[in-house]
Amino acid sequence: MKRSIIDCDIHQGTSLDAIKPYLPRAYQELIKQYGPALPGGMHFNGGVGGRMADSYPEGGGSAGSDLALMQKQHLNRYNVEYGILTGEGYAIHANPNYDYAAAYCRAINEYTIEHWLAQDSRLRGSVFIAKQAPQLAAQEIDRVGGRSDMVQVVVSSGATIPYGSRHYDPIYEACVRHNLPFTIHVGLEGEGINGPHTGAGYVTHYIEQRCARPAVMGAHLASFIFDGVFERFPTLRVVLQEAGVLWLAPFLWKLDQEWKGLRVQTPWVRKKPSEYFREHVRVTTQPFEETPNREVLDHLLDSIYAKETLMFCSDYPHWDYDSPSQALPKFEAELWDNIYYQNAAKLYGLPPRQTEEIK
Repeated sequence: MKRSIIDCDIHQGTSLDAIKPYLPRAYQELIKQYGPALPGGMHFNGGVGGRMADSYPEGGGSAGSDLALMQKQHLNRYNVEYGILTGEGYAIHANPNYDYAAAYCRAINEYTIEHWLAQDSRLRGSVFIAKQAPQLAAQEIDRVGGRSDMVQVVVSSGATIPYGSRHYDPIYEACVRHNLPFTIHVGLEGEGINGPHTGAGYVTHYIEQRCARPAVMGAHLASFIFDGVFERFPTLRVVLQEAGVLWLAPFLWKLDQEWKGLRVQTPWVRKKPSEYFREHVRVTTQPFEETPNREVLDHLLDSIYAKETLMFCSDYPHWDYDSPSQALPKFEAELWDNIYYQNAAKLYGLPPRQTEEIK
């Protein structure tokens, strides 16, 4: 990669062993006695433990836990000017103990600030929150959301109720106060206190879970629009992360069509759903669907306003990692620049590109 890029999804290690020192002593003792009390792991994954085989440090430790290895394999190799850290540990979003969940997320944030953001100026963090407890979540956003190196709030797509519900308004109020996008990262569907993977119930295999994720993400998107979140919070931005991309085109067509016939039921929705999407929602590239031909691809990209809404993400160091130089098809110059840099820079308030060549 000659021109520098912004990667919107890098999973730095935030294992329980790493963050445990940042937990209150009472929780450290409970974990020692009874275990972490975290849901997850219902399905087999891919790769080696769900990660790239070569992303594990030679000296031991989990994939993504070693900054030097991340720098060598990804940041330096692909000229990543800014990398948005999205962590691990999403299982806490499916835990029913609200106070524990809030303390766990606080520990992730403290660990990330000290061991990652302070060690490499290219990195930016995501505020982990106990989204199942919106008031506690808002307090955590207020606590660290004003930092210049924290650029978004992140939650899992697995949830008890769709994110357009007024139940979550305290979170969005805090996001708006600190000008932070609200990012929904796939995961924890059907786990713990969260709802099933599909409207038909729970799935059997991991491949089914992956294929069901667009429907889950679509439900959240429809909820944002028809419950009027973007009317209540006109400056809020939402990121849909790691659920695919091109499925959004026919979904937006359907939202617009249904709105025309049923908009009397939601008079507060003043614009077409696709217009709310274009203004308020951004989408990350990984995993990017293959199309039968280039004509279909270009039509679908136009339909989701990709020049404005699409942002690159690698998903490092997960097994389905997307290499910045190989993952996407060839794009014309403006679209490439917007996907790999400009759209993310605008969303996260990052400076213009500084480097053109790998040093």
